[in-house]
Amino acid sequence: MKLIEAYSKLRRLNLPLLQTKDVAVYLDISINYANKLLSRIAETKQLIHIKHGTWVFPDIEPLILPCLLTSPFPTYISLQTALYYHGMISQIPTTIYAVSLARTSFYKTPLADVSIHHLQPSFFFGYDEINNNELLKIATPEKALIDMFYLSQTKTRLFRSLPEVELPKQFKLSIANKIIGKIPSTRKRTLVKRLFAEFIDKFT
Repeated sequence: MKLIEAYSKLRRLNLPLLQTKDVAVYLDISINYANKLLSRIAETKQLIHIKHGTWVFPDIEPLILPCLLTSPFPTYISLQTALYYHGMISQIPTTIYAVSLARTSFYKTPLADVSIHHLQPSFFFGYDEINNNELLKIATPEKALIDMFYLSQTKTRLFRSLPEVELPKQFKLSIANKIIGKIPSTRKRTLVKRLFAEFIDKFT
């Protein structure tokens, strides 16, 4: 099968993600041949390999990468990336940060580096779907900030130091406090409540 023919067929699928095994079935070829075919297309920069057996087209929205990388576990953009999205910090994060029910992981892809951080199911909420895209979920301003405090004591130490943050007009203290109140662990809830109170004191 010619590359141009295979590429055209795959493009017509209009999928955000391609998996080698599915491509093999769709093109009626072996998995080994499908992998070779996809690799050759990737050499032409018309396809990008993001993890084992997983490929995307280069024109996808980078912010959907976390959802694609952690599938089938749900994920949403949060932490520094969401803070920047909401105009709460000025420096563009060089890494896309997200939280997920998947385990904590770091992915280095040609499109972007992606840092995934695990949350307990009971604390996995507080995000909006952007442009009706189920693959693009972003934390609300309140949840993005509280997620930072929630993860500040993890082993990664990535969130121990909070960047300079500006609170947008739509930020609601009452919503942030309700989010804190839903933290199951009493110890963690007390810690986050203290960190948030210290942070808010700077604005009063």
